[in-house]
Amino acid sequence: MSIPRLLVVDDDPEMRSMMTQLLQQNSFIALPASSEREIRAHLSNGRIDLILLDVMLGDENGIDICARLRREQDVPIILVSALSADHQRMAGYEVGADDYIAKPFNPQLMLARVRAVMQRARRSSSLAYRRRTRTFRFDGWVFDGKRDDLHSPEGYLVALSQRETALLKVLLANPHIPLTRDEIVTALDVTGDSDKSEAQGRAIDMLVGRLRSKIETNPKDPQMLRTERGVGYIFAADISVEE
Repeated sequence: MSIPRLLVVDDDPEMRSMMTQLLQQNSFIALPASSEREIRAHLSNGRIDLILLDVMLGDENGIDICARLRREQDVPIILVSALSADHQRMAGYEVGADDYIAKPFNPQLMLARVRAVMQRARRSSSLAYRRRTRTFRFDGWVFDGKRDDLHSPEGYLVALSQRETALLKVLLANPHIPLTRDEIVTALDVTGDSDKSEAQGRAIDMLVGRLRSKIETNPKDPQMLRTERGVGYIFAADISVEE
């Protein structure tokens, strides 16, 4: 497994040094930068797994830099700033930041949030990659990932909506793995700000209910698409996969 490479962007040499040393002491490769030009030089020279980006960079603005980077690539970005009002945080989320850490911060809390963002990024990448074009067999059912066709154990074609199909692909690619609602939202490429997370969660619950009505013998007592208490959902059927 490769060692995560993080970019620490801050125009304050002491803060940049402190953050870099903290990350290096906790099994990360931490590279310093102080401007957008240096960020782009690092991105051109090798893999960067996450960027810690200060909002106030002298004459440059981290929010604007984040917006430009997000239009070009999907590297996780955590904004770091002494500006912590709700509208300032929202400005960061609206341009695609993955998290926002207010200064001064607890170093251990920063490390925890870095790890959480990286874990979500890896999980989302895996979910998106693994749900594409394979044939899945489970409990007599057959799903053709190329044609998006689902056949019941009796052999008849079951009509699924586009959203139901996308959810089924996510579940089939991750059997026996508890998935949170947020992970499912991300895997389905649902966009929206954090204020909508509760509504998105309810939408996932409704989508799960519709899929259960089509694949479960008794949707009120599901045996395949089960609720994982305190987490989200888990696809509990054994699956065989054909390329």
